[in-house]
Amino acid sequence: MPGCLYQPGMKLFSPLLAIALAGCSVVGIRTGTPEPAYKVLAKAGPVEIRQYQPRLAASVTVPGDEISARGAGFRRLAGFIFGGNTAQKSIEMTAPVEQSAQKIAMTAPVAQTQDASGAWTITFYMPANYTLATLPKPNDPGIRIETVPSETYAVYRFSGIPGAGAVNQAEKILFANLKTSPWRQIGPLVAWFYDPPWALPFVRRNEVAVPVARD
Repeated sequence: MPGCLYQPGMKLFSPLLAIALAGCSVVGIRTGTPEPAYKVLAKAGPVEIRQYQPRLAASVTVPGDEISARGAGFRRLAGFIFGGNTAQKSIEMTAPVEQSAQKIAMTAPVAQTQDASGAWTITFYMPANYTLATLPKPNDPGIRIETVPSETYAVYRFSGIPGAGAVNQAEKILFANLKTSPWRQIGPLVAWFYDPPWALPFVRRNEVAVPVARD
């Protein structure tokens, strides 16, 4: 699979977050949001070849179509982030959401992949200050916590509303550029989303990515 995170003031932001948790066709908060560390190794046209460092992830697998599964998975993971864990039963949605022993900040991006059965896995990447030993355990038994190893991805970035058609078109561009590069796909495709649903389409950051190795 393969992944979203907050630092902005949330007094004004809280009602909007509630809408995100309820509707959630797109997820992620980009402004002031930490992301997993990576280094750009090369480019293949508009595609970046990125090497990511190991990172901690919380994932949940849900059935449904691409968009409804994204929303359902986000809501379950957000429940874990905002209090549904062994360290804190309830976290008030006020400014700001912080990183501490009892609060888990979100990070960008949210990741989405599909398995052979047609189910979708949604993933949040955890802040870098946590380890498997220190991260609070989710109350939801369907949420998995695991360490994602260092990986190299080919990544294509696009804007707009990330519906199934837009993601599919981005995939075609990604693979077309890989064909003429020395990089080959070695793992499943993943989609990453960075912005909340109220973000204007032309400023949204979305990405499709595949693990790659150099020929």
